[in-house]
Amino acid sequence: MYFNVRVYGLLVNDNDEILLTDEQEQGYRFTKFPGGGLEYGEGLTDALKREFIEECATEVEIIEHFYTTDFFVKSAFNDSQIISVYYKVRAAGTVNFTCKTKAFDFDGTSGSLQAFRWRSLAELHPKDVTFPIDQHVVELLKNKK
Repeated sequence: MYFNVRVYGLLVNDNDEILLTDEQEQGYRFTKFPGGGLEYGEGLTDALKREFIEECATEVEIIEHFYTTDFFVKSAFNDSQIISVYYKVRAAGTVNFTCKTKAFDFDGTSGSLQAFRWRSLAELHPKDVTFPIDQHVVELLKNKK
């Protein structure tokens, strides 16, 4: 067993909508917040900025730390223990990614697929995201409103 450190950005637009990413990997479909794994030698905020550039072609500024996992979660993909760190972020300039309006509206049909969409914070529910830590973060977001 080993630790898998993940970092995610909570990006809210001017319409009070949060960015979600629908993905398909290894035949498994899931919805989560944008972000991903920490690479060796990276700090958390550098990793998050890299992930947004890689996934969204968008630079982000870190606003503040929001949450770090405080309960055990085993990865859905391997035998690692997941530790996720969430930051509130804002776009540092132009938002450079296409957003869809329905879940899993991928442009391709095979391999690793990804599509972004906005979800109203007022209508956001834990069931809108796949993984337990993200579901907990949704609850925290709702309680802070």
